[in-house]
Amino acid sequence: MRTAYTTEQIRAAEHALMARLPEGTLMDRAAAGLATACARELERAAGGVYGSRVVVLAGSGDNGGDALFAGARLAGRGARVTAVPAGTRVHEGGLAALRAAGGRVAGGPVAGAVSGPVVGAVVGAVAGPWGGEVAALIAGADLVLDGLVGIGGSGALREPYAGLAAVVNEADGLVVAVDVPSGVDAGTGEVAGAAVRAGLTVTFGARKTGVLVDPGAEYAGRVELVDIGLGPYLDDPDVAMLTGWDVAAMLPRPSRESDKYRRGVVGVAAGSHQYTGAAVLAVGGALRAGAGLVRYVGFAEPLAQVRTHWPEAVTGELREHGLGVAEVGRVQSWVVGPGVGTGTESLTVVRDVLASDVPVLVDADALTLVAREPSLLRRTAPTLLTPHAGELSRLLGVPRERIEAARLEHVRLAAERLGVTVLLKGSTTVVAEEGRPVRVNPTGTPWLAAGGTGDVLSGIGGALLAGGLSCYDAAACAAYIHGVAGRVAAEGAPLVAGDLLTVLPETLSGILGGRGRAGHRR
Repeated sequence: MRTAYTTEQIRAAEHALMARLPEGTLMDRAAAGLATACARELERAAGGVYGSRVVVLAGSGDNGGDALFAGARLAGRGARVTAVPAGTRVHEGGLAALRAAGGRVAGGPVAGAVSGPVVGAVVGAVAGPWGGEVAALIAGADLVLDGLVGIGGSGALREPYAGLAAVVNEADGLVVAVDVPSGVDAGTGEVAGAAVRAGLTVTFGARKTGVLVDPGAEYAGRVELVDIGLGPYLDDPDVAMLTGWDVAAMLPRPSRESDKYRRGVVGVAAGSHQYTGAAVLAVGGALRAGAGLVRYVGFAEPLAQVRTHWPEAVTGELREHGLGVAEVGRVQSWVVGPGVGTGTESLTVVRDVLASDVPVLVDADALTLVAREPSLLRRTAPTLLTPHAGELSRLLGVPRERIEAARLEHVRLAAERLGVTVLLKGSTTVVAEEGRPVRVNPTGTPWLAAGGTGDVLSGIGGALLAGGLSCYDAAACAAYIHGVAGRVAAEGAPLVAGDLLTVLPETLSGILGGRGRAGHRR
C-alpha cells in the first residue's frame, strides 16, 4: 500500500530526523536523488546528460536549495546548467556549489540575495509578450527544474513566480518539480491560481497528499519517491493508495466448499421505464465481479431487458407502490439507484431497500432521493454512497465547483456528516470513512467518463459487499477494478459501459494473478 502525508506530518518527521543528523544531510540526500531522476529523464529524452541544457528555477527556501544542489551535480556531469534565482534571496550553499561545478546564473553574479540584474531578467521574462533572457532560456531548455515553492507554499502564486509558471507551461522541454509543483497545495492538492505543470515530480521522504489528488495530481504528472530516511518518524498516513497486490489480497475467492450463497447474493434495485440499460449494467457488474447470485427487482421494461441479457439473474417485478422488494428473497447486500428514477414509486423502493439489515450501496437517482430525505441514511447496517461531484453537491448543499477544487475536504465532510462511507467519483476517485485515511484510487482512464460506467461500478461494489468486504474495502477495491477494466477496455480509444463487462473477467484474472499494477496512473 502506498501512503501520503500532510505538510505538517512531513515537517514534524524532518525535524525529528534532522536532530539526529549532521547539518545539510537531508538536503544532500534529496539533491542526490533529484539529480539521479533528472539524469535518467535526460538520458531518455535528450540522449544523455552531457551537453544537455538545464534551467534551475530557484525560490528562496530549501526547495530552491535542493534544486541548486541537484543542478550542481548535473553540471558536474557535463550539463549546461543555468540558475534563475527568483526569490528575495537564494540558498548560498546551493548557488556556490552550482557555480563551482561550472553552472551559471541568469542575469549576472548573485551573492546571498537576488541582485538587481537577476530580478530584472525575471521581470523581463514574465512581462508580455514573454520576452527576456529567462524566457528564452526556459524555451530552449531540455529540462527545467521547478524549485520555486516547496511544501510550505499555500494560496495563489505571486509574481514573479506566477509569470514563471506560465512561461514554463509554454515550454517544450521536460519539467521536473522538486517535491511538489509550485502552486499546488502539498497537503490538499488544491490549486488556487497559476501552477507549474510537471511531467515528473520528485518528492522526498514520503509522498505528499497533494500530488495524489486532483487537481494537484494533474499538475504533478508522474511521481517518483526519493527515500531520505523519514519512514520511522512518520505518523499514520493522511491518505492511502491500494496496489494491485493489496486488492488481490482483499478480494473474496471461492473455496472448495463454496456454493452460490457462500459466494454472496446481491440484490439489485435499478432501472425504470426510461432507463432500462442501468439495470442491465448494474446486474452485469455484480455478476462479472464474482457474485454467486444476483436477485434483481424492477419494473416491467428493465426487468425484460435483464432477463434477456442476464438469464443467470433471479428476477422479480415491482408492482405499484414498490411492493415486491421485501419479497425478492434473502440477499447479503443491496445496490439501489442506477436509473431507478426520482418519483414517488422510486422513493418507496429506496425506502424499502434502506430499511433492510444488510449493507447497501446507494448510487445515482437514489442519491438524489436521500438528499431530499437524509433520514433514510439513519440505519444500523453499513451504507456506501457512490456520488459524483454533482450528486455530492446536492447531499452537502455545496457548489459543485467547490467540491471539485477540494475533493478531500468534501469527501471527508460527507462521511462525517452523513455517517456513511463515501466513494466520490471523478478524475481522482477517493473513498472516505470517518476515522480512517482517505483512500485514493490510482487506476482509471478519462475514457471512463461515459454514460453507464458508474452503473457497472455499483454492481462491482455490490458483489464485493455481498462477498464480505466492509464498505471501506469494497469501495476502494471496486474503484481499482473498475479503473483497470477501463484501461483494458479502452486501449487508448473510446469505450462504452458494456465493454467493461466484457473485460471484467480478464481484469480480475490479471489482478488475482499479480498483474494489477497495469492500471496505475502514478
